[in-house]
Amino acid sequence: MKIILIRIMQAALAVLYAPMKLLKAKNRIVYLSRQSDDKSVDMLLLERAVSELSPDTKQVFRLRTIPDGLLPKLGYAFSILGDMFYLATSKVAILDTYSIPVSCLRHKKCLKVVQMWHALGAVKKFGLQSLGTKEGRDESVSRAMRMHKNYDYIIAPSKATMKFYEEAFGYDESVFEILSLPRVDAIVNNRSTESFYRENPEMADEKVVLYLPTFRENESYAVGALMSEFDDGMDGYRLIVKTHPLFSKVKDKERYSFSGDFDTYDLMKSADIIVTDYSACAFEASLLMKPLYFFTPDYEKYERERGINIDLRSEMPSAVFDEADALCNAIKNEEYDIPMLYSFKNKYIENSGGDNAEKLAGFIIGLM
Repeated sequence: MKIILIRIMQAALAVLYAPMKLLKAKNRIVYLSRQSDDKSVDMLLLERAVSELSPDTKQVFRLRTIPDGLLPKLGYAFSILGDMFYLATSKVAILDTYSIPVSCLRHKKCLKVVQMWHALGAVKKFGLQSLGTKEGRDESVSRAMRMHKNYDYIIAPSKATMKFYEEAFGYDESVFEILSLPRVDAIVNNRSTESFYRENPEMADEKVVLYLPTFRENESYAVGALMSEFDDGMDGYRLIVKTHPLFSKVKDKERYSFSGDFDTYDLMKSADIIVTDYSACAFEASLLMKPLYFFTPDYEKYERERGINIDLRSEMPSAVFDEADALCNAIKNEEYDIPMLYSFKNKYIENSGGDNAEKLAGFIIGLM
């Protein structure tokens, strides 16, 4: 029944889209996202770079997360009509997530669709790679929704990452462009920590350990184990926990928080040591060349139920830990393998310079 309803929806959208495609395409870029209601760092930097290189190019942002509740969802459904109008009348569409109208409809040949995925890589499997798994999407529904169809180009930060993206999006290497996301510029060009320590002066005399766990069912268990270990014997170290925004059951988290409005990039720049698990933030962290550790007490289970693209135990052997006490001992020993981290960074982010927004903007403008 669900598949039938999807087919009916697609047919209705196609009928509504047909007259829109008769309109003339303008010298315009439309950005589409379900990731956030606000412009991401990548979009902000790309928008600025496009404006500098091509002032006459119009840029429109259609950004909206899917809300909870029946009436808000109906409002979201109507917003898709607006997305369709801009797809029909723009020359380039830039996405950072899956888009229903992009993948479900047939578009004019003059429209070029660019997938600028919202992560800087993929430690864990996602998209088509994870269909049918415990944490992945339903395979029959995803196929019916034509998930990740109609992309003309996909941005990948390295050839190594491109191999994972080929599986996740269902394309061969011919559609890929090896370009880093603009956020790399924001990380490497400005590393000031002054504002963070002005808001958190009590941390100035401690070594700050930033923990960035990914979204998963047993997040609270992993966070609890690490917090307990820091409480018992990590004098001189301060643990900050920033859990995934979509899922958090951490108790007593105020003790491991911070003052001020700082995003993940600000926190990574301010931290002395960074700990994550299967999150793509590992790639951003590697750009800073600070000690980076992986706390993975559920490694085998996660690999079996979700899937992992990168064999962390092989590529970062001295930085992957299943036990919180072993991780804390490694942190206190201060004997980190920097060449190992350097190899990891260079493998998965080929361009770690500060000109990525300009390079991507040049590529986008070339499509116009």
